[in-house]
Formats: sequence, structure tokens, C-alpha cells
Amino acid sequence: MHKLARAVRFSVNPFLADASGGFNSYASKPSGEGLAIFLELSVVLEGVVEPSTGFVVNVQEIDKQVRQYVVPLFSERLKRDFVNARHISMRVICELLESARQQLTQRFGRSKLSELSLALNPFRQVTCQCEGNGMIYFSEKFEFASMHKLWNDEFSAERNFKIFGKCANPTGHGHNYVLEVAVELPEDRDAFGIGEFERVVDEGFIRLVDHKNLNVDVAELDGVIPTVENLATFAWEKLSGRFGQGRLNCVTLWETDKTYCKYYGP
Repeated sequence: MHKLARAVRFSVNPFLADASGGFNSYASKPSGEGLAIFLELSVVLEGVVEPSTGFVVNVQEIDKQVRQYVVPLFSERLKRDFVNARHISMRVICELLESARQQLTQRFGRSKLSELSLALNPFRQVTCQCEGNGMIYFSEKFEFASMHKLWNDEFSAERNFKIFGKCANPTGHGHNYVLEVAVELPEDRDAFGIGEFERVVDEGFIRLVDHKNLNVDVAELDGVIPTVENLATFAWEKLSGRFGQGRLNCVTLWETDKTYCKYYGP
């Protein structure tokens, strides 16, 4: 079974009549005019590869269905709420995703709609799991800089350098880390506040590790080899149970753009 993902980008002008579709789907189609609301909807489909084409689904068909059935949903709701000076809350965003799910569920033949993700900005998204319990998740990325040294005192120096390589540098080395935190949203979506979510992550984890020597400055990591795996576990331990009605679902930690670890907790 394969999972195919396609990001569809579009823009909505709250105060203008619908503009022409545009000609650059990489940037946005509909294109928008002036300062428009830019959105990106990622569609994940699960299915088998068709031998005659090599496709799970032709991505042009995904684009077509989203622009025909989903873009109008967002456009109509955003225009109405903007004109009436209404706040577009997390509840409204989740309602729009659910409506999008209903519109797209039966439109891809034998392939199943697995996931829809709406990017609110390049670092924040809301995701609807279309299978199983249909839960909706909010995730956001944070950055911090730390240094560490990978070393096990029970190993000889030769063995440490053999296992950890240049990461065993005696004076350590640094990383610009990126942490993504995903929480399962409560049934009352408006009970979830992004500002409060960010405060919890900042106070609960980021301040502990940012611009710190992980081997020396973080007491709770004493005796722990600060690998990306162990640091992801530490982030989970510090954040789990701290989001009120929202339940921590996953933490993803990037050590570099080539190396990351996802941790889902016990």
C-alpha cells in the first residue's frame, strides 16, 4: 500500500469577487490579488499503484477536485466572516476541514482519503485524520540552539570515537534544532488557544535547552547521552499532560535538515 501526498495552494480575496484562476499553481491557484489570504491544503491518499500508469492517483485529479469542491468552501466562508467582521476561530477551521473531508472522501476511486492538513503559515498546521476516529491535530514548529557531546563514560575513548565519530568531539559541537509539537485538539476546539500552547512549549521545554550545553547545563539530562532520540523523549516528558484539554500526540525533533526523530510517548 502506498500513501501519496499532494499540496494544493490557493488564495482568497475576502473583499473582491472571485478572480481568475491564475497560471502558477506552485505559488497559488486561484492566484489572489494584492494582499490575499494564502492557504495550502495537503491531501494524503492511500491506495495501490495502477500498473498501467504507475499512479496511485494522478495528482492533476487531486488538484482538480480540491479546486472544484474545496476552494469554494473556504472562499465562501472567509468572505462571509471577513465582511461581517467575524473571528475565524479554530472551531471554524476544523469545520472547514471536516467539510473538505466530506467533499473529497468518495472522489478518488479505490484510493482512500487518509489525511488533510491545512497550513496556517509555514510553521503551523491543522491536520484531520480521515480514517479511524477522525481526530484533528494542531502542530507548530519551534527553534532552539544547543550544543552537546555524544560520549559514554563506560566506553573507552577509542570506542566512543568509533561509535560517535566527530560527534564525540571533546569540546562538543552545536546544532540549530527544530522541534514540532502536535496535540490532539479537544472536542471544544475554541477551548484551545495558540498563545497558551506556545507558552507551555516555551516554558516547559525551549527555555530549558535553548543556548545551553546539554551535557552540562540541563540537570535532568545528567547521565543521558543527548542524542536526537533521547532529546525527543525528554521533550515529550516535559510537555506531556500540560496542554489542558489538548492531548500531546507527537514530538518531532530535527537535529539537521537530514536527521530527525519522531516520538509518540508511552
